[in-house]
Amino acid sequence: MIEDKNQQRTDLSTLGEFGLIDHLTKNFKINHTSTVKSIGDDAAVLNFEKKKIVVTTDLLVEGVHFDLSYVPLKHLGYKSVVVNLSDVYAMNAKATQITVSVAVSNRFPLEALEDLYAGIETAAKLYNIDVVGGDTSSSTKGLIISVTAIGELEKDEEVYRAGAKPNDLLVVTGDLGGAYMGLQVLEREKEVFKVNPNNQPDLDAYSYIIERQLKPEARQDIVKLLADLEVKPTSMIDISDGLSSEVLHLCKHSDVGCDLYEEKIPLDPVVISSCEEFNIDSTMVALNGGEDYELLFTISQDDFPKIKANPNLTIIGHIREKEAGAHLVTRADSRIPLKAQGWKNFES
Repeated sequence: MIEDKNQQRTDLSTLGEFGLIDHLTKNFKINHTSTVKSIGDDAAVLNFEKKKIVVTTDLLVEGVHFDLSYVPLKHLGYKSVVVNLSDVYAMNAKATQITVSVAVSNRFPLEALEDLYAGIETAAKLYNIDVVGGDTSSSTKGLIISVTAIGELEKDEEVYRAGAKPNDLLVVTGDLGGAYMGLQVLEREKEVFKVNPNNQPDLDAYSYIIERQLKPEARQDIVKLLADLEVKPTSMIDISDGLSSEVLHLCKHSDVGCDLYEEKIPLDPVVISSCEEFNIDSTMVALNGGEDYELLFTISQDDFPKIKANPNLTIIGHIREKEAGAHLVTRADSRIPLKAQGWKNFES
């Protein structure tokens, strides 16, 4: 729920647009020398000298990307930053700045936006990024958040979706399917609450997967890890729409095929047990669930010795010639063509 009736409620109209921006951004600190001018002028001024710049943006819309009946605004602010930073790290870049724009309806008091920006501020601190601008506007329906992230690259360090070659190894960070199963638990508890508002759910057993949904983390550690290991991926993408969709993106952009092995897909025990409880196939959840924000990348086989013992990385397959197609190799050793069945914005 977006508010507690016992809490103070300050109407946004008491501050005005510029007063609101000043109020919400007063605690943001500047950490990067590349930030010359931040919030407070017509535009930010950045100076990256001889480095390459990456820019990405994401839009989060109430009722499409999040449900405020069970998503706390502080978590939403945090997540809105993280999902953008994940795209920067997927380019093998270091995130340095973000801008944040929000459109809100008059049902949101100032205190609600303070919670949202507290989450943004927490993410900025933890990921060491500067908030350098943004905008606020009124909305006729609900809450809309737009974040643009900016990052920097040393010369020739960028990694694209294109670049994978036959015989390259397919590697994934972390584990998959948790965010989707966390969403299933939250949706179930929402329906229970509708029937019995006095019911207090015990969600301790699901804390890992609920956190994967409400407060995901972007893998900035992997960019540093790969640099320390002296491994440069041949292609890379973040897993926002489901593993199968992202594998197919790499194959399409690199003009290759692949074999993805079902038995190699990393799953947390809580994901496996919750899939059994909901009677959902765990492989399908990992392939199509989305919102894990792990990194999927390919490396040359020559780099295998450098990563083989690393607990953060799992080799889940290998790249083949385009003519071989993209397949899931099941535990029964059958080959099933991969299909992208994950999140699609414009399908009902």
